[in-house]
Amino acid sequence: MLKGRHLIEPSEFSIDELEEIFGLADSIIQKPEDYSEICKNKLLASLFYEPSTRTKFSFDAAMLRLGGEVIGFSDPNTSSVAKGETLKDTIITISNYVDIVVVRHPQEGTAKLMAKYALVPVINAGDGGHQHPTQTLTDLLTIRHYKKSLNNHCIAVCGDLKFGRTIHSLVKAMHRYQDVKFIFISPEELKIPRYIKDLLEPGSYFETTNLDKVIGKADILYMSRVQRERFVSEYEYLRLKDYFILTPEKMLRAKDDMIVMHPLPRVNEIAEEVDSDKRAVYFHQAKFGMYVRMALIVKLLGLE
Repeated sequence: MLKGRHLIEPSEFSIDELEEIFGLADSIIQKPEDYSEICKNKLLASLFYEPSTRTKFSFDAAMLRLGGEVIGFSDPNTSSVAKGETLKDTIITISNYVDIVVVRHPQEGTAKLMAKYALVPVINAGDGGHQHPTQTLTDLLTIRHYKKSLNNHCIAVCGDLKFGRTIHSLVKAMHRYQDVKFIFISPEELKIPRYIKDLLEPGSYFETTNLDKVIGKADILYMSRVQRERFVSEYEYLRLKDYFILTPEKMLRAKDDMIVMHPLPRVNEIAEEVDSDKRAVYFHQAKFGMYVRMALIVKLLGLE
């Protein structure tokens, strides 16, 4: 049972518990009308201490589509935090008013601290560069939907692998499944951290700086932005940047059933011409984010 649980990081849920959430998400996708009032008279507190578009909108939409209501803030200066109230006091107070809390904060560990004192389930919607668990659930549901399984895949992740929290979370989650291999594609300056590689079996990953050479091996290509500001040398950035822009020409090298994912927002790392390729699923991925959050809310509230 997931009723009353918190979601601070994906590893807190077993594979079977994740499958419960994904199974419910499938049911909601197929017959959303059956769930349109399941959260009637329930309140979600949306506490966003830093800007967000997709995550906040998808949580708000999820609760509203379940028949519940949303209160909260997207600017901490409009809350009592501006008066010096502690996070502990904030969460205890708000817990008295609502049934479930979603929190996003720039400081790592904030969601875990709030969960310690909360009287209701807390969902981490991103805490600094640490965790973004519902994006990970979104990614897993997307892969599961298009590939029918979370086992036996070659996943290429491309871009900023050093600082990309969504990529770190995805690799940590997917390495729990069977026969999953990774290709890490990045500039030398933005390679995947050692602590992530230490989680993986020897021989289960390969590192390269060249997308063209490996795109044909991938079942899933997960793109992220190469950030200009991370480079000390402008020359190095200009030398490497085009390797990490996905174009229709690069897609010619890819498998017919490969899928292209991206946590969004994108800047220029995927050419807009790729959007019309049937393998480009990143906008559908954003919609799956709403469905998986609907399922998560229902499960944590024990309303199924």
